[in-house]
Amino acid sequence: MKEISVEELKQWKDEGKDFQLIDVREPFEYEMSNIEGENIPLAGVVIEADKIRKDVPVVMQCRSGARSANACAQLEQNLGYTNLYNLKGGILAWAAEYDNDMQVY
Repeated sequence: MKEISVEELKQWKDEGKDFQLIDVREPFEYEMSNIEGENIPLAGVVIEADKIRKDVPVVMQCRSGARSANACAQLEQNLGYTNLYNLKGGILAWAAEYDNDMQVY
């Protein structure tokens, strides 16, 4: 599984790179704070895989990086995805680096 740092993700966003961001936290967590992207909770990533693109890089993220790593593994092992990146440190790392006002838990 590939990892991406918050610095690399910020660069992708700033450059307007074509990629998809998937937040695998629960909806109440996503509503509390997010860095945009789609919310597909971990339990539904395989079931809702039709929403996850295969033609561009896909960054999976959660609170700290553990659930998103699990999501990457499920999609790679069960459905053959090869374009997945796990956001190292998750939204906690993003908040610490780029958004001190973001509500974290």
